[in-house]
Amino acid sequence: MDTIVGILLATLGAGTPLVFAALGELVSEKSGVLNLGVEGMMIVGAVCGFAVAAESGSLWLGVITSIVAGAGTALLFGVLTLTFQANQVAAGLALTIFGVGLSAYIGLDYTSVALTGMAQIHIPLLSELPIVGPLLFSLDPLLYLSFVCFAAITYFLYRTKAGLLLRAVGESPESALSLGYSVIAIRYMAVLFGGAMAGLGGAYLALVYTPLWVEAMTAGRGWIALALVVFATWRPARVMIGAYLFGGVTIIQFHVQGFGVDIPSQLLSTLPYLATIVVLVLISRDINTIRLNAPASLGKAYHPSV
Repeated sequence: MDTIVGILLATLGAGTPLVFAALGELVSEKSGVLNLGVEGMMIVGAVCGFAVAAESGSLWLGVITSIVAGAGTALLFGVLTLTFQANQVAAGLALTIFGVGLSAYIGLDYTSVALTGMAQIHIPLLSELPIVGPLLFSLDPLLYLSFVCFAAITYFLYRTKAGLLLRAVGESPESALSLGYSVIAIRYMAVLFGGAMAGLGGAYLALVYTPLWVEAMTAGRGWIALALVVFATWRPARVMIGAYLFGGVTIIQFHVQGFGVDIPSQLLSTLPYLATIVVLVLISRDINTIRLNAPASLGKAYHPSV
């Protein structure tokens, strides 16, 4: 039982960066903007947050820096695609390449630095409960924050006028404009939020999950987050489920060899990415579901003057 609880806790930790990044991308895509630069925003957020935390000694200052760095990187994407009408796919790919290179440069002096990491929050009495206690009442603050973000985003999208407007912009920007709303301004806010959440995912990696800096430490998690949005058919609850499923696959690869299964470690390390490919292939076969849930204007440039 202790082993199972340990695996579940590790799954929560492995899935949390995906939760942050995928929820942020979900909001961005709901507005009709496809940002393929999630990997770049995550890694920039991770290195900036780690550098500030290492220099200041404050993990929370590092978290705030990660959020700002992710949003700042997203702003660059927004300027290119929303102001100058650059192709969203090309700009997103360029952002990822830029982010990976920039993070490697910023992190040169921090590769041998290690931080203490965030302490877990133990809720009296509840944290002592068997199984449930360690899984729900003895977690780190950012993991609890991911639950709050999920609830807040779900409420925002489906229970508020602003959320309805965001989804309307993603479905038909022309209709939103005819009602007097600024499509570009709304999409800017969605893109910035997506960048901030990606930066927060990077902060979790660098300051909580593995409190040290390693070049390219996101290791493709940004791409998995993008796949999760499609896997979830643009619904927050499914994003959470998918993130923990992929987190579980990531953790299982570390335990398989411990159980005596003779599989090369290099093959095991590919499991999360193979699972991503398989899921995307299966989801893409259900064309009707994608058509019903994908924002109609997703990835399409919007020209207000036309």
